[in-house]
Amino acid sequence: MPIIKPISDLRNYPDVLRNVEEGVPVYLTKNGTGRYVLMDIGDFGRMECAMRLSYELQRGKRSGETQGWLSQEDMEAHFKGRVHA
Repeated sequence: MPIIKPISDLRNYPDVLRNVEEGVPVYLTKNGTGRYVLMDIGDFGRMECAMRLSYELQRGKRSGETQGWLSQEDMEAHFKGRVHA
């Protein structure tokens, strides 16, 4: 469950960071509107990697749909060539 706090709660930052250390992102609001997210850097890195993987998978799918898909034999030959290089 997300934790939403006004940015003024940063004055008591140990409490805010305690939630972050427990793996729960803290959403900070400014004038009642969401503005910032505090999260553990490890969680952020994993999220970044997941987003990058999702982007590359979408790119590959788009490529297959527009340029055609490789046969299994062509794919195996491509990767075998890369492993031995």
